[in-house]
Amino acid sequence: MIRKILKKKINFFIILVAILLLACIRIFESNLFYDPFIAFFKSEFYHKQLPFFYQGKLFLNILFRYLLNSSISLVIIYFLFKEKQLLKLSFYLYTVLFLILIIVFFGYLNYTKNPNFMILFYIRRFLIQPLLLVLFIPAFFYQKKLTNK
Repeated sequence: MIRKILKKKINFFIILVAILLLACIRIFESNLFYDPFIAFFKSEFYHKQLPFFYQGKLFLNILFRYLLNSSISLVIIYFLFKEKQLLKLSFYLYTVLFLILIIVFFGYLNYTKNPNFMILFYIRRFLIQPLLLVLFIPAFFYQKKLTNK
């Protein structure tokens, strides 16, 4: 009994630390990552031109941030559900979605004369924020609920 309670407390603590790490990534994003779009999208960007950016540097920073967020998200998913199959599925989904989103993001940036800034904003948001975690957790809980009936 005590072991079970202690195990739940450790799981809760790990999940809490992981959530705090995600928050720290968000809080210190300007210091940690090269992203000229942070300031651009915080301003009144509707009537401005896109800021100058170094494509390679931006790609590497988005990749690094995505890897950090998705790694921490995978830890949260594992300690919430304790199922390796869900962890594998999540890993594959994170990988495939990154490839799709990054291609669309840079394709849209480079091959559109007058890009719709809101489309860029939301694609970028999925790349730099752990929004997929917010989608996966309820979906996995629902799937678990359906399979346990």
